[in-house]
Order: sequence, then C-alpha cells, then structure tokens
Amino acid sequence: MRTWLLGVLSAGLAVLPCFGQTFGEITGVVTDPTGAVVAAATVTVTNPETNFTRKVATNASGNYNFPALLPGSYNIRAEMQGFQTEVRRGVTLEVQQTARIDFQLRVGALAETVEVTGGAPLLNTENANIGTVIDNQRIVDLPLNGRNFLQLVSLSPNISAAFNVNGGTSTGAASTRLGGDRANQSFSVSGSRREYNNYSIDGVTNTEPNYNAYLFLPSVDALQEFKVQTGIYSAEFGRGIGQVNISTKSGTNGYHGAAWEFLRNSALDARPFAFTAVVPDKSPFKQNQFGFTLGGPISIPKIFNGRDRLFFMSNYEGYRSRQQLQQVYTTAPDVMRRGDFSQLLPQRVIVDPLNRDAAGNKRPFPNNMIPQSEISPIPAALLQYYPLPNVPGAGLVNNYLSLQNNAGNKDEFTQRIDFVENPKSSWFGRYSWNSDHVVTPALYLNGNVLDVTARQGVISNTRIISSSLVNEARFGFNYFNNVNAFDTSYKPQYDVMTQLGLQIGTNWTSFENGIPGIIGLTGFSSFGSNTEGPYQFRDANFNWTDSIAFTRGKHSMKFGADIVRVRFNTLGNAFPRGQFSIGNNATGYSIADYMAGYIGTSWKAAAQNIAQERATNQAYFITDTWKIRPHLTIDAGLRYELMPPYSYKNDTASNWQVPYYAYTPADAPGHPHPVLVRVGSGDL
Repeated sequence: MRTWLLGVLSAGLAVLPCFGQTFGEITGVVTDPTGAVVAAATVTVTNPETNFTRKVATNASGNYNFPALLPGSYNIRAEMQGFQTEVRRGVTLEVQQTARIDFQLRVGALAETVEVTGGAPLLNTENANIGTVIDNQRIVDLPLNGRNFLQLVSLSPNISAAFNVNGGTSTGAASTRLGGDRANQSFSVSGSRREYNNYSIDGVTNTEPNYNAYLFLPSVDALQEFKVQTGIYSAEFGRGIGQVNISTKSGTNGYHGAAWEFLRNSALDARPFAFTAVVPDKSPFKQNQFGFTLGGPISIPKIFNGRDRLFFMSNYEGYRSRQQLQQVYTTAPDVMRRGDFSQLLPQRVIVDPLNRDAAGNKRPFPNNMIPQSEISPIPAALLQYYPLPNVPGAGLVNNYLSLQNNAGNKDEFTQRIDFVENPKSSWFGRYSWNSDHVVTPALYLNGNVLDVTARQGVISNTRIISSSLVNEARFGFNYFNNVNAFDTSYKPQYDVMTQLGLQIGTNWTSFENGIPGIIGLTGFSSFGSNTEGPYQFRDANFNWTDSIAFTRGKHSMKFGADIVRVRFNTLGNAFPRGQFSIGNNATGYSIADYMAGYIGTSWKAAAQNIAQERATNQAYFITDTWKIRPHLTIDAGLRYELMPPYSYKNDTASNWQVPYYAYTPADAPGHPHPVLVRVGSGDL
C-alpha cells in the first residue's frame, strides 16, 4: 500500500533567528479490525527511564496526539473496553520528530495484551521535514578529534563541511575578529553560505549575533542527540537554510555517570622523519581532555525521594593544550639595520632619492651604504620588535627560527534539572557556562590572545490544559563575551604609536596597544600587530517563546510566538595601531626604503569604535497537520516575522545617503545631484 504525503511549506520572511523546539511528538489513529476508527480509546505514553506518563483519549476521528515530548525511548499503550490491549515498547522518539504509531485493536478481553517490541525504524509520514538525527550512540562512539560533535554534521546529505583546521576553508573576517573554534566551523547546506546556518539548544537560540557561529558547544557526554535539518521546515522555524537542533540529556531514575581522560603527548610519538643527515627533534606537545558526567534522581535519605519527579544531570569538561611549533621567518641582518647593503653588490644597487643627476635620475649610494644622517629614527626604533637572524649560514632567506609555544585552556559546565510537578505539568531548566583562553604566538610579541566567556540558561514548562490542549512556555538567555587581541606582550606600556608620536585620536585605551604593522618588505617577513582589531564582542539576548498545540477532529494545530531582545555591543575596529606598507620604489630595495623612512601606503584608524546596538525581534506562526485520509496528510503553516534594523544606544550612529552623479541633464524633479569627491595630498 502506498502512503502519500503532501507538504505545504511555511510562508513568511525567513530572517529571524529560529526558536525551534527540540521536543518530539507522537501521534496516530486507533482503529478496529474492520478499519473503522475507535473513539474514546485510552492511549498512554510512558518513559520507562523516568516513569513519566501521559494519557489521552482518542477523539471522534480516532486520532490521538502527544505533543512536547522529550527525545527518548517510550512505551505506548492503547486500550478500549471490548478489545485486547496493545502495547508498543521501545519506540524511539528523536529530536523534532513526529512519530506516527497507529493501533488496530483486536476483539477480545481488555485484560488480554498484545505486545510489540522494537521493530523497523519509524518512517516520517506526518510532514515533509528533511533532516538527519545524530544520536548519542554515534556521538560517543565515532572518533572525534577534539570531541567536537559538529564534525558529525558532515554525515548528513546535502552538506559540504570543512572546519578550517590547519588551512581549511577560509571563514573571512570571522577568523580575525571572532577567532577560535567558533570561527572555524564552516559547513554549507544546499550550497548556502556558512552565515545562513542556525543553532539551538533545548529550544533556545545558540547562535551568536556577530557571524552566526555557535555560542555554546556542549560536551558530547551531555548530549542526548542533535538533528541537522536541511530543508522544508515547520513554520516554527525561521531564518537559516540549515538548522542544528541540539538536545541535552536529562537525569533518570537510575544513577549513571562517567569520568574520562583523553591524552596526547609527544613522549608517545615517533621522531620526525629525517629528510637530511640530521634527525630533527620532536616538537613538545601535550593535550589533555578530561571531565565527568553524573545524572539521576535528586534524593535526600529519609527526607525527600526524587524518584519519578526530580532529576539532575551534571557535566564538566576541561581541555589543556601545550604545543610548540617551529616557524621560519626572514628578517634583516644587523649590517642592513645600520644602513650597510654592500653585501648586495654587484647584483643589487640601491639608489638615493635625495641625490639626482641633471636628468633627474637617482644616483647610487656610495658602496651601497646609507649614511647615518639619512636613516629615519622611527623605523630604527621599531627594529627592537624585529628580531635578528638566528640561523647560522642561512643568508637572507629563512634565517630566523621562532619556537612558538601555543597554549589553550578551555572549561565548560552544564547543569540540568527536570521536575515533574504533577501529571499535567513538567519543568526543566539548564545552565551552561564556557570559558576559553587560547594563545597563538607569532613573530616576537605578536600573535593572537583569545578570551571567551559564554553563558546560557533556559527554563521551560509543559502544561496539559486538557486532553487535547497542551501549552509550552520557555524563557532563555545568552551572554557572550569574546575578546580577540593581537598583542602577546601582556604589557600596557607597549603603546608604540604614542611613544613614536604617530598616534591619531584621543579616545584610545590600553586595549588597542601594540606594534604598528609593517608590511611590503619584499623578500622579508612582515612584523607588527595584526591590523584587524583587537575586537571585543559583548552580547546578550533574552527570548520568550510560547506555543499551544491542540487536536480537533482530523486537525493537529499549533500556534505560538517568539520574542527576542538583542543587545549587540562591539568595541574595536581595523588599523587602531596603524599599518605601513613599504615597497621598494624609493631606493630599489625594500629594507633600504624602510631604513630611510620611505612609505608606500599607510592606514590608521582615527578613533576607537564603540557600537551599542539594540533590537527587538518578533515572530508568530501557526501550523496545521490535517489527516484527510489514513494515507494522505497535509502539513501547512504560516509564519510572520518582524526584524527591525538595529537602533543605537545614545544615538551614536547615523545613516547617510549620497546621491550619485548623473551625466544626463537634470530635467525631472528629484533628479540626482552631482557629487564631487576631491583627492587630497600633503606632507605627513
């Protein structure tokens, strides 16, 4: 027999971050041996791990519905006077799944029971959603480098995944402004950009507002499962092309726990292969990942017994990494820093821009040596941040070996509490915290220092108003503080721009201290701080969600609203310490241009950028699953979203519209006026 499914997609603006549920739903129809529907039959669903139980009666159409169920394993029981009781055991309900379980009761005594255990995987016949569920068994068992479960996203069809590790796919400005693992998560759903993905945990948004990366990444041992949805979503969802919905574990009536330690150590590694007569030493490397998970009922002997009512799940994971990398640079030798370029003769002759013949041609410096009087004091002062060569006999190529000690400390904690208030009301709450401190050095006092703190909380209530009416309310908050700095000296006195008299603007703080970037040294390594930032993102959002599910005849409907208040705060901008591109247009040799103080191009931010943006986003939806016939279901939905532009706290920003230049006469009213842009130059 062929089953038909017709899916009608949600309509509306798909731009607001979704607050899609991580709950599932069990539905079906109860019939007798002739195929006629059985009204008023009692259907009971039970979670054997927590003894959570919910009962409903089939309506006049023989339909029953259990919305807002936590993912897990359930037993379903259908009974009616004059028929044998039928029980389905071990029905697995996954994240955001609508499982259809139909019963055909046999004539007989109510005390007689027909049990069905296990069975084939459930086929989704209730909607047209497309997605892949990655369950806890696969999350824990499959090898994951760094225990990052998002690597398993690539198991889903229609996804191209690359995680920007050791030279993977570029993540653009996110790598220099956001930094860290969050910027490295790069997967494309249906060919879309990575910024079009959306993350949620336990029904609350888990997407940071800067580059749409994840905000909090739970330990794999704290996960129940997660689902990657790649198209045709319910109207409950908005925004992204791809949805990653994560569900955390809850406690059960039994105590379960685990502790672990994953070790990587260079002492256990083989020595590198010797491509020359000299066998290189191993680079020191130590990595430890450790933690624990514990869950069960909350009970106090002789005072309170939390079995069947109050459960907890606690999880902690730590990460420590120490790795030394060898990086080769090319730096200027000491003699060139004194203006002596005689070693370049006769192949390379440097010329003096201040000494020209009658035809205007530059004359060579005598013996390829720049007089001390023509060496600029500012470039000479910056040489203290440009180390001398340390590789004997290397000449002018790869003459400096830097031993860079990379360090990473990461900690995260998740606490979840589940509470069954009464048969008609259940609650759960979760608090998660994460802290990262990652140091990635570069050439002398430069590199990257990343400090991140993320906090997330959620409280949810599911209340049965009647056998056909269920309300689900949820409140969540996110806090995200991300500081991506580019000075590893940890010394505020390194305000080099002020010390050299090059600073522009008055509102700079020690946050922007560092060394100006020196680039364009043809044949030599650049040095100085990264020009992107430092940046600090300090964001918070608060979201309220409420939805009501009800069953009426052959219709299972759901409607709800999502409200989110976003606080988006940014500190930082490009070129706070300035950047100078040297080139070789003046003397014919880049290091000689640098020593003589000739600059090709320079950039410098005029002031510190502080942005405090605010927005209140709204979304409203309604869905209807209409079971027209046993083998024909229409799933329809409508979603409306309002996402206004950000407003600025204290009115610190404005928008400008500059009309373009028109070459045709301005005959009609409102014709664009010409715009004149003048280019200025001068001695700087």
